[in-house]
Amino acid sequence: MKNWIVPVILALFLLPSARAADSAHRIGAGANYWVCIDDIDVDNVDEDGFSYLVSYQYRPTLVGLQADVEFLPDLFGEDAIAPAAYLVVGKTIYAAAGAGIVNLDGEWADEPFLALKAGLDLEILPGLFLDLSASYRFNSETDLEEAVDAIDTDTVFLGAAARIGF
Repeated sequence: MKNWIVPVILALFLLPSARAADSAHRIGAGANYWVCIDDIDVDNVDEDGFSYLVSYQYRPTLVGLQADVEFLPDLFGEDAIAPAAYLVVGKTIYAAAGAGIVNLDGEWADEPFLALKAGLDLEILPGLFLDLSASYRFNSETDLEEAVDAIDTDTVFLGAAARIGF
């Protein structure tokens, strides 16, 4: 008579995790540490810093999409926002390619940036994902007010994001 209890309890624990693992939609937030590749010889301009992002992913199969809005509070001495979209390939270990554009202190860049990303996307609890990534952004040259010439601002990002599947 009590033989049915163990299968029912196992099903109650396994069904939610199976559903969370199949969740194609994920939303979350994260932070990045960024470093500019070239030296910037301008006073009061940092060559590295932190940024924060909100992120949405749609990953129904091995190929998915990601959309981010990144907030860079001190990018080359100015506040910036950088929306971007990526094509993601893989599951736990993944690679992504994307493009975005930077709004630096209220003005949009003349050209978009291109980005390559590689990462590790771990499901740490059912429906809760931790994404650790490294990316390289190919930026167009940036004209900073105090710089004599335009500066090549290619940048490396190391980041982490937590997302909830739904």
